[in-house]
Amino acid sequence: MKELNINNFIRKNILELQPYTSFRDQNEFKNPVLLDANESPLGKYNRYPDSTQKKLKQKLSEIKNISTEQISIGNGSDELIDLIIKVFCEPKKDSILMMNPSFAMYGFYASINENKVIKLDLNDDFEIIKDDFLKISKDFKSKVFFLCSPNNPTGNSVKDIEFYLENFNGVVVVDEAYIEFSGKKSCIELLNKYSNLIVLQTFSKAWGMAGARVGAAYASKEIIKHINTVKAPYNVNSLSLDFVLQSLDNQNKIKENIENTLTEKLWLKDEFQNINCIKKVYPSDANFFLIEFENVEKAYQKLLEKEILTSKRSPQIPNCIRINVGTREENNQLIKVLKSIEL
Repeated sequence: MKELNINNFIRKNILELQPYTSFRDQNEFKNPVLLDANESPLGKYNRYPDSTQKKLKQKLSEIKNISTEQISIGNGSDELIDLIIKVFCEPKKDSILMMNPSFAMYGFYASINENKVIKLDLNDDFEIIKDDFLKISKDFKSKVFFLCSPNNPTGNSVKDIEFYLENFNGVVVVDEAYIEFSGKKSCIELLNKYSNLIVLQTFSKAWGMAGARVGAAYASKEIIKHINTVKAPYNVNSLSLDFVLQSLDNQNKIKENIENTLTEKLWLKDEFQNINCIKKVYPSDANFFLIEFENVEKAYQKLLEKEILTSKRSPQIPNCIRINVGTREENNQLIKVLKSIEL
């Protein structure tokens, strides 16, 4: 077990900051006459949403088996990444540590906050070199370490996450955006063991609700209190909250969708073996593949000509394109175009 005094890592002005609180959301009323928030009295969605997202937190609390006080809801995980950096990193002074390559938004939000971005280069198998981590974390003393597992854009899961929790003198954020596809256990199970852990999850990927923009952070009560302090009031809209709650009541459908995606993923992986322009398909625990091509520009442009949109990762990852799993119809179109590419 690792216990850190989190207050030693939080910015002083954040520790002193008083959160915005909605009187309406902090109290219970039976039949209120709502004349306090300058809303229109007319319309289907004329009222502000619950700023504290009580119903969603209660539902997630039951599913994840943790306290509602250990949950913060964001306008997508992106907002939560931004808030975490704001809570812990002093502008122009502190730095974050992130894997390289990894999800670019960690560095993006750190740069907006005028924090230095320290990149930990991965090896040829896209794994962290532990000795490099120990040296870099000691030299730069970054406040926050972002671990994406499964990692985007490489697809592989981070091994031995507890090693980084034990050896990083700061906050470790494990971004589990693709965890449902991996079959691996969530780090939420480690929250009571490590006070410096934050776990991010999202409804955008496996849950199929990217358009709703809802993410969740799970951490100690102390960390969550400060994230909630700096978040905007009413940061998640009523339509999205209703949609997510409905989906949580129909988890069998979500599980079915995940199984269908994983079935298509296996089918695609087999098809890739018979395509001449593909040089290598990297192992993936997510709903996408990182693929190395013999001629990446030719492959990317050919797909684009047929209006098949993919994510070219070259030159950062030489000769590679990230391609996510689609429906069988979409996947058939992809395979047909790839087979037509001549070397």
